[in-house]
Amino acid sequence: MASTSPLKEKYNQIFTPRKIRTLRESLIGYLFVTPAMVLIFVFGIFPVAFALYVSLHKWRIVRTDFIGMDNYVRAIGNLAYVVIFFMGAGALLAVYLLIRRILTEAEKSGVKPWLQIIPGAINTWAVYAFLRYLWFQLPEFLDIANKLRGVEKTQELFRRLLREAFHAINVYNSWRYFLMVLGIAVLTTIVVQLLNRVPRGGYFQSQFSLAWLALGAGLGLLNFTYQQISQVYLASLEAGTDPGIWPQVVTISAGIILLILGWFSWSSAPKSRESWKFWLRILGAFVFLAGGWLLIGEIPVLLASGDKDLWNGLKVTIFFSAGTVPFQLTISMFLAILLFQKLWGSEFFRMVFFLPYVTPFIASAAIFRQLFANRDTAIINLILRALGGEGLAWLQESKGVNLIIGEALGLNLPAWAAGPSLALVVVILHSIWTYVGYDTVIYLAGLGNIPTELNDAAEIDGASKWEVFRYITFPLLSPTTYFLSLIAVIGTFKAFATLWVFRESLALGTTNTFSVAIFLEFFEKLRYGYASAMAFVLFAIILGLTVINNRFQGSKVFYL
Repeated sequence: MASTSPLKEKYNQIFTPRKIRTLRESLIGYLFVTPAMVLIFVFGIFPVAFALYVSLHKWRIVRTDFIGMDNYVRAIGNLAYVVIFFMGAGALLAVYLLIRRILTEAEKSGVKPWLQIIPGAINTWAVYAFLRYLWFQLPEFLDIANKLRGVEKTQELFRRLLREAFHAINVYNSWRYFLMVLGIAVLTTIVVQLLNRVPRGGYFQSQFSLAWLALGAGLGLLNFTYQQISQVYLASLEAGTDPGIWPQVVTISAGIILLILGWFSWSSAPKSRESWKFWLRILGAFVFLAGGWLLIGEIPVLLASGDKDLWNGLKVTIFFSAGTVPFQLTISMFLAILLFQKLWGSEFFRMVFFLPYVTPFIASAAIFRQLFANRDTAIINLILRALGGEGLAWLQESKGVNLIIGEALGLNLPAWAAGPSLALVVVILHSIWTYVGYDTVIYLAGLGNIPTELNDAAEIDGASKWEVFRYITFPLLSPTTYFLSLIAVIGTFKAFATLWVFRESLALGTTNTFSVAIFLEFFEKLRYGYASAMAFVLFAIILGLTVINNRFQGSKVFYL
């Protein structure tokens, strides 16, 4: 029998039938996932990345100069520098957390995955090489429209310009560079997997890749912030002024750090076993919180230099969300509990309550506009007159609802207590009427998941209906409430269509939410770069609210 060559023996040791089968299954899995990944990139990741690209340019119909953070500074003032600085610092913190997770997992698994650092770094290199290619490619694509001006537009001309865009010197070289780095990354990954065959090697490599990505992003953001601030200081030096950005960054950063320390001190106080340690941590928490609050007092000064339309839109959005979400959830929970009692006709009322949600909002908005019209024959004004009151302008009223109520009661309220305008109150009523049915159906599903044995046992023990609701039903509905409140807050901050239909010029912008302000900048003022920057500010606000909601409300969710 012929002896097997050493090379073939090594091959058989590495590529066992089991490993070949696993590799084949993995490739088939990736093949099935590839269309979904392409769709996510084309319709999810790329539009967001392109909007970010637009926001960094002076873009009015056509792309012009790269202006960095100018659009963001115009929107939220010098607070933009503070936010970008903290994003860079947060990315570096993510590096630390990822490394700590890798160390923990390696210790649990009893492996040494440190060789995976190399392919992780080269994978990150490939990602940044691809981003570099896009940075050179996008301007070439976008300039095709400029090259078509004043000439006869034909398919042949467009194809030629498209080929030229792909074969521009910078684009072609960056594409070749990306392919070279990608090949090195694939080759390095294969070699390291053969040399360092540890359990969960792919997991450790992905974690190292994320750590390298976060490190590059953090250092890049910090350097970008430094360069932008340096440019502002250089321009101010020539003008003989002082922008005072660095003191603001340092002051607010110190304030936020103190607030975080105060939170940790307060949270750790109940864990103290000795009384003096408990009170010391409580005292420390108050000191940290007070100091942090004083230091972040610089933020209103920064906000004052921002766009007034943007902050007015944010104020209107907060009024809209605060006036919609609590009442919407409260009413829907009450209706769900009522319909869950198996009363006569409950199925009919379920359909009736859900009907507003499936009704086209244009039709329902048109009905509400007639109900709350600014004329004596409008139904709501007729009802008010029948009750001895006076008709109101409703959708054309810019005065705050609290001021209107105060005047009716003979009270003179200050301007800061005006509250939402009467026009916005009509929009709030329409939003509540629309989404109560949907929330009711979701609450009914949540009630159906609560075991009846719990309620029966509580009633046998003598608990009243209120006590059953307070101590059993309401806590066990917390997952449903958490879900509905989360999507309701996000929905109100993104709301546009209904508000646009109800919008009246006589309301003086009191119904212009953040989304409406972005729409006006984009489609009426044609400032695409600035509108994109405003959209990212709104995205950051929604993301922050989501994180806060997860942090505080998520800890109070009870699951069966």
